[in-house]
Amino acid sequence: METLINVQSHLKYEETGRFSAMADGLSGSEILKIASEIRAMAAQGHKMCNLTVGDFSPTEFRIPLFLEEAIHRHYQNGQTNYPPFEGVTELRSAIRKFYIDRFQLDYPEKSIIVCGGARPIIYSLFRTVVSRGDKVVFPTPSWNNHYYTHMVGANGIPIQCRAENAFLPTRDLLKDHVKDARLITLNSPLNPTGTAFTREALEGICDLVLEENRSREGKQRPLYLLFDQIYWMLTFGKTTHFNPVSLRPELAPYVIFVDGISKAFAATGVRVGWSVGPDDIIQRMSAMLTHVGAWAPRAEQMGAADLLMQPAVIEDYHKTMKTGLETRLDLLHKGISDLERLGFPVMSIVPMGAIYLTARFNLIGKKNPNGGIFTTNEEIRKYLLNEAQFGVVHFQAFGYEGDTGWFRLSVGAVSIKDIEAALPRVKAALEKIK
Repeated sequence: METLINVQSHLKYEETGRFSAMADGLSGSEILKIASEIRAMAAQGHKMCNLTVGDFSPTEFRIPLFLEEAIHRHYQNGQTNYPPFEGVTELRSAIRKFYIDRFQLDYPEKSIIVCGGARPIIYSLFRTVVSRGDKVVFPTPSWNNHYYTHMVGANGIPIQCRAENAFLPTRDLLKDHVKDARLITLNSPLNPTGTAFTREALEGICDLVLEENRSREGKQRPLYLLFDQIYWMLTFGKTTHFNPVSLRPELAPYVIFVDGISKAFAATGVRVGWSVGPDDIIQRMSAMLTHVGAWAPRAEQMGAADLLMQPAVIEDYHKTMKTGLETRLDLLHKGISDLERLGFPVMSIVPMGAIYLTARFNLIGKKNPNGGIFTTNEEIRKYLLNEAQFGVVHFQAFGYEGDTGWFRLSVGAVSIKDIEAALPRVKAALEKIK
């Protein structure tokens, strides 16, 4: 009988320098850490209102039945081998037609790449256009820009945005930072705030990028704009989605879109994302990804292609999905606004899009029931979690500086009953604070 080797007994970590400098300085996701804490509490029997994860619970929001059946059909038809590295022709063709129909933008298929979700797209774009030491300008709060900037060794220039601008950047905020910058990253509707650019605000930024690139012609590498519109189909009320190239077609050589099915169709685990942009950039991104293998599975790509070619199916699905999301967001917004009217130090911003509500629990400097004083957002977060079983994520997880009481509330994984049950618990927890 062979001897079983206890590997753990040999794992002694006494050497120095076991990690690269990049890995040694890279922290894990604060959002996932918080979500893990909440899962542990739920496993212990606590009834939670988990507003932390930017995901969907299949019990609340299933993917379209049409997509589910299409993926199954393609598996049954043997679509299980490697897909082409740039994406299957059927999906790239469908994306092209989709952008023509929705945005009146006609990109050739060589300007489209498909990937296993949006994250490899974003990382490959950073790797393609940003060299070590280059300036990357990004607003805060925003999702993961500080991590991607660190991973490519860039010089990150975070621009702290303000509540009066719905936490979105403006031309005035960016104008002093674009000189010598290589990349600006924008996201609308925005994760974590659920707010979206107005036409005028985005036009101002577009003109700034055009002006900067005109000043560089023949003298300096261009300034690129990463435009993440993964939530663009999820807008509410009077909100309209705008994109840079439709507003300023002459920006086309500098804009790289990040998009996919994960958010608009509650298909986060299906892992089909894409990028559309200048063909020279897209082809370099594609070449890089051939060495990473971050492909979306072939059957999922084929199913996504089928879905994008069915506008009536998409419209019917969104009638139900968007109503469900908007109902949850409005319920939270009304609940927090009611608490504000009662005199509690809370507020929230009217939801515009995505699956997020921005809320402020302005408790810094106030006395908690144990006699201590709230001094950090993390203390507020833990108090709401322990006292009200109300799980939220503070803006520091999105690169925002300062303990200002701002939090992201995500509604894709909670039921209406969860929210209705949680709001009285939040009120009771706030009543204990002096």
